[in-house]
Order: sequence, then C-alpha cells, then structure tokens
Amino acid sequence: MTHSEAAERVVKLKKEIERHRYLYHVLDKQEISDAALDSLKHELLKLEIEFPDLTTSDSPTQRVGGEPLAEFLKVKHSSPMLSIEDVFGFEEIEDWLTRVQKLIPSAKFDFYAEIKMDGLAVSLIYKKGVLDAGSTRGDGNIGENVTQNLKTIEAVPLKIHEPSEKEITDFLHWRKQSSQEFHENKLRDFLKNPAELEARGECFMPKKAFEMINKEQGEKGEPLFANPRNAGAGAIRQLDSTVTASRHLDFYAYALMTDLGQTTHEQAHKLLKLFGFKTNPYNKHCVDLGEIEKFHKFIMKERAKLPYWTDGVVVVINDNRNFDKLGVAGKAPRGMIAYKFPAEQATTVVEKVEWQVGRTGALTPVATMKPALIGGTTVTHATLHNLDEIERLGLKIGDTVIVAKAGDIIPKVLEVLPRLRTGKEKIIHPPNKCPICNADVKKEKSATGESVALFCSNKNCFAQEKEKMIHFVSRKAFDIDGLGEKIVEQLLNVGLIATPADIFTLKQGDLKPLERFAEKSAENLIAAIEKSKNIILSKFLYAFGIIHVGEQTAIDLANHFGSLEKIKDAELEKINGIPNIGEVVAKSVWDWFHSAKNLKLIDELIKNRVKIKNPAKISGAGKLKGLSFVFTGELDSMSRETAKEKVRALGGETPASVSKNTSFVVAGASPGSKYDKAKKIGVKVVDENEFLEIIK
Repeated sequence: MTHSEAAERVVKLKKEIERHRYLYHVLDKQEISDAALDSLKHELLKLEIEFPDLTTSDSPTQRVGGEPLAEFLKVKHSSPMLSIEDVFGFEEIEDWLTRVQKLIPSAKFDFYAEIKMDGLAVSLIYKKGVLDAGSTRGDGNIGENVTQNLKTIEAVPLKIHEPSEKEITDFLHWRKQSSQEFHENKLRDFLKNPAELEARGECFMPKKAFEMINKEQGEKGEPLFANPRNAGAGAIRQLDSTVTASRHLDFYAYALMTDLGQTTHEQAHKLLKLFGFKTNPYNKHCVDLGEIEKFHKFIMKERAKLPYWTDGVVVVINDNRNFDKLGVAGKAPRGMIAYKFPAEQATTVVEKVEWQVGRTGALTPVATMKPALIGGTTVTHATLHNLDEIERLGLKIGDTVIVAKAGDIIPKVLEVLPRLRTGKEKIIHPPNKCPICNADVKKEKSATGESVALFCSNKNCFAQEKEKMIHFVSRKAFDIDGLGEKIVEQLLNVGLIATPADIFTLKQGDLKPLERFAEKSAENLIAAIEKSKNIILSKFLYAFGIIHVGEQTAIDLANHFGSLEKIKDAELEKINGIPNIGEVVAKSVWDWFHSAKNLKLIDELIKNRVKIKNPAKISGAGKLKGLSFVFTGELDSMSRETAKEKVRALGGETPASVSKNTSFVVAGASPGSKYDKAKKIGVKVVDENEFLEIIK
C-alpha cells in the first residue's frame, strides 16, 4: 500500500470508528459487533505503525483508556447431563420449532428462556435436606465428586431452605394465576420427609473475580487465565478447597431433577427458588418465539453490563410432558436449544470473487480476502452462497466486510461497510459461461424457491463429473483407497471411466500404461476397488450425492426402510414422515429414485458385483445409546469405518471431531490431532483392546 492510499484509508477508518463510538456511547445503539469494531481499530493501529506520520492526536488509537481426574472419586449421574444443540439465528430457531412440531403435531408449545451461563455444569444431591454430594458433568454419565469445593461457594445451599406456609401459599397462588397444572401433594409429602433432592446448575466466575485473580497472577509473574470459564473450571477441580474458596465463584441453579409435582420447567425454577437456590432473575416464560427473540436481543444488549459472561440464551419447551416426549437426538434433548449470540467476527477486504462448480452443476461464488484472524484461525476465503446473497449484501470487489465463522464452521461475509469505499471498488458480474467447460450458465430457483442459483447447462461438464466421482469414492462413501482427485481426473481424461459403475470394470492392464501407475500401484488400486464392492446401505446412498442427503440423512433412510428396494418403492409421504427429514429433502430423495438414469446406474453397479449390506435392526435400548466415539490412528483388528458401523449397530454415535461432549476417543497406531485435543480437553482416551471390551 502506498503512502497516499494509506492516508486515504486512515481518514476513512477514523471517521467510521468515531461514528460507531457515538452510536454506542451517546445514542445507546450498536450496529456492528465489538469484535468487528476492534478489528477496524486494529487495522488503523497497524497502518499508523507502518506510517507514523499519519498518527494524529484525535486518532482512536491514542485514546487513554471429561475424563475425570484420578484424584477425585467418580460419580455416576442419576440421568445423563446432556449437551445442548447450538443455533445462531432466528431462522434456525424457527426451523427447530418446525422440527419439534412435526414430532408432536397436536402440541401448542410455550417456552422458558434462560441466560446461557459460561461456566461449569454441576449436580447437587441433598439427602434429608442436607448437601450430600456435588459433582461435575464429566463425560455426561460419570462426573467427579467435588463436594468439598462446592461447599465453599456461598450461593450453593448447604441445607435446603424450608419454605414457610406463606411461601408455599404464594407459590400455589402463582401457579393458579398462571393456569399451570401442579401436583400439590408431592410437594407437601416432600416437605414432611425431604428424603432426596437433586438440583443442577452452573458454577461460574464473576467478571470482577476474574479480573482480580488475573491481577494477582500478573503480580506473581504467573500465566494469566484465558477467560472466566477456564479459571472457574480450574477452581472447581482444585484438590485444595481453600484455593477454590479464594476464587470467589458463584452459582445459579437451572434444573430440578426430582419430581415434586412440577409439570413445567417454569415451575421447576420457582421451586428451586422456594428451596433456597439462587436462580437467574432474568430468566422468563415466553409464550411464543417472538418473545424469545425479544429476550435474546435484550440479553445480547445487556450482557456487557452483566456481572458474568454469557454467550447466548437457552430455550426450553416449557411443558415437561412434551419435553419428555421429544426425547434425545444424539447427546442433546430435542426440547431444548441454545440460541447463541453472534459468532466472533473481524473486518477484512475482499480482493476477488471466483465461481466454483460443484457436483450438482451449481456455481458458488467464493470470496478471496486479505487474511483475517477469526476464532484463533486465519481466514482468507468465505462462501458467498449465491447471486442473491451478493445482491443482498451489496458486495463489490474491494469492499471492507465483516466476516464471521458461525459455529466455527465455514466463514461467511455478514455485512459490507460502504462508508469505507474509495470509489475504486468493482461490481461483481455473474459469469455467462461455465468457468470449466465454457457452456452457457442458466438460472434456476432453489429447492425452497427462496433464492436463485446459477447452474452449468452442460450435464456432462467435466467439473461436475469429477466432483461427483470424487464424492462417490470418498471415505464416507465407497472409501476406495488410492483413488484420489488426481487419479479420478486422469481416468476421466483418458476415457476409462464415465460413470461410477465404470470404476468396477477396471483391470490392472487398464492402469499400467498410465502415468503415476506402476505394477504394484495398479494392483493395489484394483484390490481396493474389489474390497469396496461390499458396502452398507447408508454409504451406498450417501455415495450418489443426492441433493440435501448428507451422511446422517443417508443413515436415517437406511435404518428406517432397511433395504434399497423399499426406498426405491417408497411413496413421497412415507419418506417425508421420517423424523428429521423435511419436505424438501424427501422430494429430492423421491425424485432421485424416479430418474431412469439413476436407476440404470444402480442396476449397472449391481451388475458389476457391488453388494449392498442392509442395516441390522437397532434396538432403542442399544448398549451404546447416548455414547459417542471418535476414532484416530490405525486399528489392527478392523478398519475405522467397520468400527464405526459396530458402534452405530449398538446405538452409539460416531461424530467426525472431538468435543467436550465426546464420550470416548479410540486411539489406534499413530494417532493424529484428535488424540492431542482429547487429552487437552479431558475426553477419555481408550486403546483398541479397551474399545473391543466396550463393544463386546
């Protein structure tokens, strides 16, 4: 960047930063996130460092301003302490409600909204009214006994408060006014004989305590804590409870596990307060999603003023009977969702936009940007999804944009900052020709009819065929070892394959004359192809790349129908009736199996000796139900895919990545980064022999 370009950029940055300062501090308004504003300030600072003469006194930069520890006893929870599925926008909340409404069509849902605390979940057991045991969440099923440490937290009652008759009368009067059913006798019986009660909640470190402890750490020359959650979790797991006491932790109760007659989640919170537990005063009953959205916006606006850290709002189906009917999906209850606040964001500049061709022929615009650090990783590309999204954003090449990684997945351009334009920005023109085969580009409405997508008109476009073939042989599909992108492209170029079925007609003699192939490599590839001919139904379905059908949907289809023939013959209504499969997905599946071309491909695959293994009947009470296994490294007795199949057959799950919700990481020979992450976050790691014992 030249000096004159930097000078122009500095002026614009200062004006934009000052504008947002005024909006926030004077008008009490906020148009962009704190993270995005910080990113603009950081860019300004770097320019002033590079060009010191551009620094002025009015510049904003010059403003002064799971596996439990061995030392603890293990505690098995009365019921699993489950995780919560995250969503990041109101449309996703609406989608969640649509899914649960589909499962209980007759239900009229209301909700209870809670602030999502950024701390450590714990369980408290009281016997005869006295705190008997306190434990961490651990792996969800087994936690750590940290009773002595929890006793040091003043907000944790050592003894249940015995409510007065007036307090009970007030509670019952509230219940009548709210028209909520309540079984009063259970409460009366418990008060006469408080045999056992379990409450769950969140331990957390308030902001002031966090600041104080980091100040002390700095004075001692010791490392600072990254955030209050880490500091709080570390305090709870101290062997010396006096250390825990010095950390000044707090606690909010959020769940009453004991049945005392409550029929709603709201009643549970009222009862918790009745028994002397501290509950968050902001939590509230919401009659519909409109009230949820208002609550979410309110807390998001107020969170900077709150004395603790929060990263969102938890939304719970209020009626306990409906909540229980909805059950659990994976390790998260269907009747609860975490409506997170905006993802971590940064600002950067779009340098160019390229159009990529996928296996369906859809052209996807991808922005190349100046490197931006988001969530600890450097981002240089972001999907723009389609032409409608570019128009909605009003994006031009050269624009300064706000980028986020929603859910730490794919970076996305959220917003353009037009006041930072220089006049040199360029309009993004959609291509008229396919960038791969030069065929005409056509516009088509999306499956939902809500957006317009660009497609290559050439059904035989090389890019589409290549992407379809790469998907077909990928690890989650036919898993043909040695048949990577370069080899697929080579085989397509020389005409040895034109459809996936052609792969299973290849011979060693076809491969030997080709570049990259010697006798041994040709032999190995043919052996891998032969091995892949035996495939389970879900992988067979996934391999075709049916629009909207991912790995889990393929598993759901296979398990529901049990055979390929039943899927082929299924009526649209029956496909649509499968839980978690909506109308758009169902129509996509039905259309695919009613295409003569696709049915011919299936026939050719079977003719070429591809054998499909139907799924075993999975019992709802499978021994691994509620558990998840992540695999890393090479196993001796079976492939990782076979191991995953065994887990699924026993009711377990096999996610691709490690998280705090993972039950076990199975480590074979030469484990990768998943092993390191498991050790770092405390997920239990088992070797192959231990895994075989678990599934025996």
